[in-house]
Amino acid sequence: MPINITMPALSPTMEEGNLAKWLVKEGDKVKSGDVIAEIETDKATMEVEAVDEGTVAKIVVPAGTEGVKVNALIAVLAGEGEDIATAAKGGNGAAGAAPAPKPQETGETAPAAAPAPAAAPAPQAAAPASPAPAADGEGKRIFSSPLARRIAKEAGIDLSAIAGSGPHGRVVKKDVEAAVSGGAAKPAAAPAAAPAPATLAKGMSEDAVLKLFEPGSYELVPHDGMRKTIAKRLVESKQTIPHFYVSVDCELDALLALRAQLNAAAPEKDGKPVYKLSVNDMVIKALALALRDVPDANVSWTDQNMVKHKHADVGVAVSIPGGLITPIVRQAELKSLSAISNEMKDLGKRAKERKLKPEEYQGGTTAVSNMGMMGVKDFAAVVNPPHATILAVGAGEDRVVVKNKEMVIANVMTVTLSTDHRCVDGALGAELLAAFKRYIENPMGMLV
Repeated sequence: MPINITMPALSPTMEEGNLAKWLVKEGDKVKSGDVIAEIETDKATMEVEAVDEGTVAKIVVPAGTEGVKVNALIAVLAGEGEDIATAAKGGNGAAGAAPAPKPQETGETAPAAAPAPAAAPAPQAAAPASPAPAADGEGKRIFSSPLARRIAKEAGIDLSAIAGSGPHGRVVKKDVEAAVSGGAAKPAAAPAAAPAPATLAKGMSEDAVLKLFEPGSYELVPHDGMRKTIAKRLVESKQTIPHFYVSVDCELDALLALRAQLNAAAPEKDGKPVYKLSVNDMVIKALALALRDVPDANVSWTDQNMVKHKHADVGVAVSIPGGLITPIVRQAELKSLSAISNEMKDLGKRAKERKLKPEEYQGGTTAVSNMGMMGVKDFAAVVNPPHATILAVGAGEDRVVVKNKEMVIANVMTVTLSTDHRCVDGALGAELLAAFKRYIENPMGMLV
């Protein structure tokens, strides 16, 4: 009996992913535990292992396919002694057939090798966010892409007057743009309706933006999955979380001296020190201890309850090509500085390679965003739900400070705590930041 291989859910929230690469081909034998494919989510690339033994009878979803739904059929195995050709046919009837690759809508037509059948429009035409399929005055359907319909609607253009250049006469973006610029199309019976407020919240339409710039003065770069996810979560954060901000200056001289001592005392292994502490490592530890000392700030908001966390799981923003990701140091208040340092080096390296597991970057109780190494003096970060706080860390720099009524030079770092005012109010946020400042300025307290 054929064995169906389906798109796995790599995290509880995953709905779809990209099938980046097949590591087997049709006819290969696999056994349980063999790595057979690589799946890309918005922020990581994960390996998929075979659960059953058999021979790869058919690869249903080719490598490079985007937007494959969880539980969709991606391949078929033939069991021991089973005919491969028979197994390949038997797997075709499985539920949840995988979608075809989703090409980006551009000014060019879709590849001729995979035209949309005249009796079955391309899947994009059924997307709920797109305008309804157009029809001419006689009720006959006009085949067109969702983007073409949207541009035509906004410009007041009748699609039935446009000759499509896409497969089977499908009207695509460039056809509508040519009609708009050339005035060849007859106007639609009614002007386009004003966008709903929810649409406006997503920003200006592409057509509205491009009208502001000279043709040829720009290029269009499609959003990848990571950028879409970042945009979605930031909009969600700013629309749902009432932010407020608290800033404080921390003197770093004692911390820098202790860091130098600890690094100098690091034992060696294979000719290299077993750890090398950074200021950021000590910031992570200080924030974790501050949350331990001020447990009412170590919370998450839900409409039903306040989620009060028992440990400080500190996410750390790591910049990677195309966006950022926040790997998490779990129970950071219990870990030594050297353990935090080595863990962050490993997490940071795998984050840049997009090799983190979902459980290594999802969740957490707070976060640190450090732009000090980029020379940024101070800034305010956006709270990342379900966190209630995030600490923005600026650069340490020599400043003139007053001590005992005398001006002296000190190395000072400005930090800004962004908080969710629903669960961390002003006094509580100030208390948390004061605890953080104590650990930074008296760093020996992080060692006991």
